[in-house]
Order: sequence, then structure tokens, then C-alpha cells
Amino acid sequence: MRKLVSIATGLGVAALLSGCAHGGGANHVRPDEFAVGRQAPLVIPPDFALTPPQPGAARANDVSPNAQALDALFGGPAQRSAGESAVVSAAGTDVADPGIRSDAGDPGTNVVDKGSTTRDIVAAPEGDGQDAKTTAR
Repeated sequence: MRKLVSIATGLGVAALLSGCAHGGGANHVRPDEFAVGRQAPLVIPPDFALTPPQPGAARANDVSPNAQALDALFGGPAQRSAGESAVVSAAGTDVADPGIRSDAGDPGTNVVDKGSTTRDIVAAPEGDGQDAKTTAR
């Protein structure tokens, strides 16, 4: 019986070791650590005539947030395309008030409160009105 167990153990070890030799074990493909590409070294620009900034002075390329907001709202100095110019001219820029955005948000602008009825009419779903009902408040 001992011989049979020894033979079975030997055959099992031989089968395991033969499995390692056929690419399933230590012979799998690995990345080549010597095939790493090198990047060019950093170079300091040759212009050493730069002057340091003055203490308390504004940055040369600094744009205030207010100017950025105005450019975003009202458009900056960029030229309009032909299609955009055609749409703007068709909208009637010759009769438009250029300061309307400032007037619309002004707290002194007079507005008329139409009440909740007008709001409900505007917010009503589209339809032919066949199923419309009124409710008393």
C-alpha cells in the first residue's frame, strides 16, 4: 500500500511540474522594463531679460471678473460670422434697445403682477380644451 501511495504522489508531482513547463507557469509574457521611452530633458528658455513684477502692481495678463462677465453676456471683440450677422440683422438690431438687459434686471423697472390665473393659463398643458375644468378657490 505504501508503494502505491508513493507512486501516486510521484506521478502527481510530475504532472504538476510538467504543467509549469508549458507556458502556464513562469514562462508567460511580461512587459520589457528596458523598452521604456525616454523624454527630452527640460530646457530653461534662453531669455533671461525678464523683469520681476513690481510689488502691488496688477498682472499684465490679468482680466477682472467683471470684464469677463461683461464679455460673456454681451459678447467680446470677436467678429461675428456671416450667419450670425444675418440672424442679428433679421431680428431688427436697428430698432433694438442696446441696454435692455440692464433695464430688465433693474429693481426700479415697473412690472405688472397678473396673478396666479395668468400663471396657470401659461403653465397649462397643450390641448384642444375638451377636458378643461374650472376650480373654485
